[in-house]
Amino acid sequence: MKKHRLSFSRFLLLLTCLTLGCAGCASGSASTDPEAEKKASEAEARLAASERKLADLEAKLAALEQKNAASETDKTSEAASLGYVVVTDYLANDGKVDVADAIQKVIDDNPNRTIYFPDGVYLLSKPICTPADPSKSVDLKLSNYAILRASPFWKHEEAMVRLGGKDAFNDISTPGSNYSLTGGIIDGSKVAKGVSIDSGRETRVENLSIKNTTIGLHIAKGANNNSSDADILNVNICGAGGNDSIGVLIEGFDNTLTNMRIANVHIGVKLCSPANSLRNIHPLYIMGSSDYESSIGFYDISGDCNWYDFCYSDQFACGFYLGGSMNAYLSNCFCFWYSDQGGTQVAMRTGGKFNSLVSCIRVGGLSPNCKTAILEVGEPGGQGTIDAVHTNEGLVTGGDHRTYLTGKVLD
Repeated sequence: MKKHRLSFSRFLLLLTCLTLGCAGCASGSASTDPEAEKKASEAEARLAASERKLADLEAKLAALEQKNAASETDKTSEAASLGYVVVTDYLANDGKVDVADAIQKVIDDNPNRTIYFPDGVYLLSKPICTPADPSKSVDLKLSNYAILRASPFWKHEEAMVRLGGKDAFNDISTPGSNYSLTGGIIDGSKVAKGVSIDSGRETRVENLSIKNTTIGLHIAKGANNNSSDADILNVNICGAGGNDSIGVLIEGFDNTLTNMRIANVHIGVKLCSPANSLRNIHPLYIMGSSDYESSIGFYDISGDCNWYDFCYSDQFACGFYLGGSMNAYLSNCFCFWYSDQGGTQVAMRTGGKFNSLVSCIRVGGLSPNCKTAILEVGEPGGQGTIDAVHTNEGLVTGGDHRTYLTGKVLD
């Protein structure tokens, strides 16, 4: 490399001399033109400076790569020192080899242990299942850039990761009942469902990204009278798109969902069961669907009460759909539209009578090109109330909300 750099320097020197008409320099003899010698010297100095900068950059890059490798090694070593089972001791994480069976074996062979996944890609052709039985349960802990990715040939109806997907059992007095999935990325490759909580209680899912899934998170009916008692925290979902895509599907009772962002789905959150608490949940509709008017931020057909606090439907045709004449509790919630998709925009719609309690709702981003309603009721009557609405009422076309308004409309 040094030889090539010197030759290139000599070439620049000769080129400079030829340009200046210095035949003596071009033939290799000493230049008698001081100005030409000065310019040639400056050219070589600039080249040398560039070479030093390049060498410095290469050294910094090598140091960074070494640091990153050491950091991942340190994290893996730390995980091992904490007693975690490190999956890369048993299988590859290069994204080329199907490791579903190998991961399942690690889970089955290590009851009541934390299974740690270092950075890398783990290719799955079938679901992996953790036991619901507390005596066999495990925690799954993924590093920030550990990716569980569905094979493009995925053929299963079940989710990629089934928490409590085997050995169904319920005994909250036994240690191990509160198993969890923490960290990392679940990538459904636009063909698979992401994560399901199939049975058990007190399951935790947190600090997780779920991408390219038909259903991001499915909380099924729990093992104790359908009660799941799951805690979902800081989970971001970006679906596979399409009119059948759902961010979160809830069928169990007594679940708490907090701080979630959901995008690229047709229905943000679908609730088929009551007694669930949702706080700071933000589903975002991404433009382009051919069936926009059936898109819903929160689709509640539980038939009873669920709690919504600081929940934000963003750009869906209907923000909150409350099936039948059910009760729901909405506090400090939002519905916004940021573009003229057209058609009808509704903040709240009921399938029957309005029996919900709304303490405050903000409805914004209204356009004169769209029909916008605060509330549409399926049938008159009901004992629901709306304490306050913050909106531009001059652009509101539907008037059902005024029947139930006990406070003010704030512009």
